[in-house]
Amino acid sequence: MTPAIDLAKKKKISFQVHHYDHDPSAQSYGEEAAEKMGLPANRVFKTLVVASDKNSLCVCIVPVSGMLDLKAVAKAIKVKKVAMADAGKVQSITGYVLGGVSPLGQKKQLATVIDDTAQAFDTIFVSAGKRGLEIELSPSDLQALTRAQFAPIGKD
Repeated sequence: MTPAIDLAKKKKISFQVHHYDHDPSAQSYGEEAAEKMGLPANRVFKTLVVASDKNSLCVCIVPVSGMLDLKAVAKAIKVKKVAMADAGKVQSITGYVLGGVSPLGQKKQLATVIDDTAQAFDTIFVSAGKRGLEIELSPSDLQALTRAQFAPIGKD
């Protein structure tokens, strides 16, 4: 079990865990997950962490089929500018390794923004806290568990 799965169980939400054989040489963890699970890439979401100009961190959840729009994130969280957070800081703050960062069960609750395209699906897939492990849940449950907001933060 991972902290992400433990949190979902504790909160008694409906979810499903999916395993796949992770290839350490994979270029993109998210694309690998979508491919190996036979899912459209716009239904599998990656978890990215940004640092704001006010020195705070924010978790961003976007489809693996696109990219994170840093300007849109800054607008959503009402700061002037954001940049990708330092990898070491991400690992220490979230408690997860890169490629396995889950938006759920992080060591410290961070502000979270989910790309609004997630709302088009009954369920979406996000990392369950380890490479090769995904959790499927409803976007509304993900929002509730992370206290997130939905905003258009992805771009093709």
